[in-house]
Amino acid sequence: MHALESWDAQLVRIVDAATARAQAVSGHWLACHPGCTQCCHGVFSISQMDAIRLRRGLDELAGTDPMRASAVIDRARQAVSRLSPEFPGDPATGIFAESDPAFEDRFDAFANDDPCPALDPESGLCDLYSARPIACRTFGPPLETRGGFAVCELCFVGATPEEVARCAVSLDEAGALEEKLTAAAEQLSARTGSTLVAFALARELPRSSPDLSSGLQPPPESE
Repeated sequence: MHALESWDAQLVRIVDAATARAQAVSGHWLACHPGCTQCCHGVFSISQMDAIRLRRGLDELAGTDPMRASAVIDRARQAVSRLSPEFPGDPATGIFAESDPAFEDRFDAFANDDPCPALDPESGLCDLYSARPIACRTFGPPLETRGGFAVCELCFVGATPEEVARCAVSLDEAGALEEKLTAAAEQLSARTGSTLVAFALARELPRSSPDLSSGLQPPPESE
């Protein structure tokens, strides 16, 4: 396993463990279940680390189920073609123009109902579930970051703010590591800034890993 993959695997373990704790505490308040595609429609930004993870997941899928992988790529390319004219950034790179003063307004009005290319339209399941972005892993149950926390509109229906807050689980442990990995992924991909799932899946995967030893402790070994 390359350096970047090892560090990313550690990030995923931390995030998934926090999500599992939040799910256990939230119990019946959660509406999330296989086949619910509420969070799979409407675009959202992902990091370059998410993009690399998705491409590696797609490569793995191509080795086990090439027809399904080909369908994902086709959906991604169709989405890029469909979204490029109104993309609030550079459609040639797929990078959002987040420094543009008009970016927030443009993004809010952009592709709110577009399906994720990784979503299988027949089964309602994610074809790249194990490689999904951090945003997908944390959406639904209340996971607290420095910016606060939010939950899916289908979850915690009828709950008071206090009831939601009691179920919140901190993700602070993942924050610094995710920032380090994003910086390394941007160095590796030569792309700086956030992108979309469609653009990530429609492009080739970088083949080498940068040196991540500076400023990072080795991830603990899996038990």
